Formats: sequence, C-alpha cells, structure tokens
Amino acid sequence: MPLGLLIRGSPEYTTEKLKELIKDTKPTKIITVGDSVSESLEKRAIHPNVLIVDNKVMRKPITPIKVDVDQIFHLRNPPGTITDEAWHVIKEALNLEKRVKIVVEGEEDLLTLVAVLHAPENSIVVYGQPHEGVVVINVTKEKREMASRLVDEMEQRD
Repeated sequence: MPLGLLIRGSPEYTTEKLKELIKDTKPTKIITVGDSVSESLEKRAIHPNVLIVDNKVMRKPITPIKVDVDQIFHLRNPPGTITDEAWHVIKEALNLEKRVKIVVEGEEDLLTLVAVLHAPENSIVVYGQPHEGVVVINVTKEKREMASRLVDEMEQRD
C-alpha cells in the first residue's frame, strides 16, 4: 500500500510527472529512498538533496550508482528494522545544507518512514513501487503522524 501519491508508469513518464510536481510545489528538500528511483531521477536531471540507497534492486546487488554529492554516510540497517544508527544518520543528513548520499548495509525500505519523520515540512520523499512506478510523499503534519503510527506499530510487534 503506497504511503503517498502513486505515479504509475515508466521511469521516463514518472520522472516527467515528478518534474511537474516539483515545479508546482517547490519542495523544501527532495529525498529518495531506493537505488532505482535515485538513479532514475539523477539521469533525468532531478537531483535529490538526500539519496538513501543499499546498492540493491529487488534485493539483488547492483553496481553502486554514481552521483555527485558533498558527503557520503554509511550505516547498518538489517532487513525489517530501523536501527538507532539509521535514525541518527538520516536526521543529521536532513539537517545539512548539502547533497548527501546514505549507503545502507542491509536494507533501506523502512527508512522512508524515518525520512518522513525528520524531513522539513513541504519536503518530498520519493520511493519506487516495484513494477508500478514511484510513490511521492509530501511531508506534512498528517504524513508525519501516519509514519509515527506505523513505527509505533512495528515497535509493538517486537
């Protein structure tokens, strides 16, 4: 279930729609979660402020994407978890006024929630929806509350 607006279609189509959305909303920051979506946007001249990648697509290793960033962080985050390290690094990266790539050893999927919780208001968090397109989350108070509830539910299951 997408956490935001699902833009269905090819990388070319979804990127064009995303460019229009960015032009209209002028987001504070653009954050991507996932290698495919990060690379797709970079190739089409959308340069996220923060890219969160794990050097995998559909859980299969890939050649790390090459992007021009000011700083690279590395963190560990096993599948199905959100580590304290991930909370700290993502929060720090989002507070910087430079382009940052975060390389995750493990899995980055759930880190979308951390990005939503720590991104400045009116930022967008973009992640891929396999075989469908991309999901765009406009960071609002309501989206933060939703992300917080999901994290709370995960913690209760542990």
